[in-house]
Amino acid sequence: MRIGVDGKKIPQATLRGPIASFDHAREMGLSGLFFRTVLEMSPNLDHGLLRAVREKADSLGMYLETGLAKVNPYALAETPEVRRAGDGDTLLGFRRMMEACANIGCTELWVALANYKKDFLGKFACDRFRTDVAWSEQLAASERLLKSLYPIARDLGLHLNIETHEEATSFEVVRLVESVGPDVIGIVFDTSNPLQRSEHPVYAARRVSPYVRQTHIKDALLGTGRVGVDYQKRVCGDGVVDFAAILSILAKANSGLNLSIENDQPYDDLPRNPVPIRIEIDDPDWRRSHPDLSDEEFAAFRGLVAEGDARIARGEVEPIARHAERRPGYTETVAFIRSCADHLRAICLRDNLPLEA
Repeated sequence: MRIGVDGKKIPQATLRGPIASFDHAREMGLSGLFFRTVLEMSPNLDHGLLRAVREKADSLGMYLETGLAKVNPYALAETPEVRRAGDGDTLLGFRRMMEACANIGCTELWVALANYKKDFLGKFACDRFRTDVAWSEQLAASERLLKSLYPIARDLGLHLNIETHEEATSFEVVRLVESVGPDVIGIVFDTSNPLQRSEHPVYAARRVSPYVRQTHIKDALLGTGRVGVDYQKRVCGDGVVDFAAILSILAKANSGLNLSIENDQPYDDLPRNPVPIRIEIDDPDWRRSHPDLSDEEFAAFRGLVAEGDARIARGEVEPIARHAERRPGYTETVAFIRSCADHLRAICLRDNLPLEA
């Protein structure tokens, strides 16, 4: 396994561009970059630029991972760049992106199901709770699109890996993989997103591990909020994600995984007014929307909330409201990424897990 970072969210990503960002990641002691979509490297799929990015990564002995787009037709209108890549033809846009990835040897490709609306709190931040189209129909439409992309991916030797994104349960992602075909469809395991579906990350890791081919590594703190549970991203080791257990599970299933840290962009790159994510577990719609979740796992999730509350009360971690007031810039974000990497390395070394420099 190797440790890298998100290629869009590494500090000064836009200023430096994808090629120089590899030098930046190397300066931080990291081993690769994960650009969630190939369009982040080149919005017009310029083969010369993409080849230069590939050559830069290879020259430094670093990994390069990338991906495509959302595969939920009901979410695609919010990402017109995919349609633009196909001159108005969405499927052609996907094909061109897939061919561009194959041409630079990127065969493990991120996809996801829907979008997160940061302007909203609670359940309506997720497309899962849209009232114009049921989540079940969004899943069915996503499965149909994945089946349309299946022969293209198969012929190009690609895997399309569905992220355990904020809106989807790990149960649903596994079912999609098994329905469309694990020879072409895999999973990007985000280590803390299952918490947003009131799942326990270790339970989720066990479910998805046979199909995991890419990762997003992040931690989060949970705490009792005014409405349900508050979720807040924290440096790895300061939240409730058990990385020792999860890395062991993932390494046994796929020892060649890259561990790509997903940080928040620094405020000098992306000014914003963040608030903790709200998990409305007391809303009757919430529990009905998660029929696969067992009482045992839901209780384990509640245990993580209690753990977060206790750690805050003991002064071991900063309270959620105070932490939300921070506006980390370049220096703080670099320190965040390095601390996450150090935490992962320490676990791998202590537990004798495979780790490459």
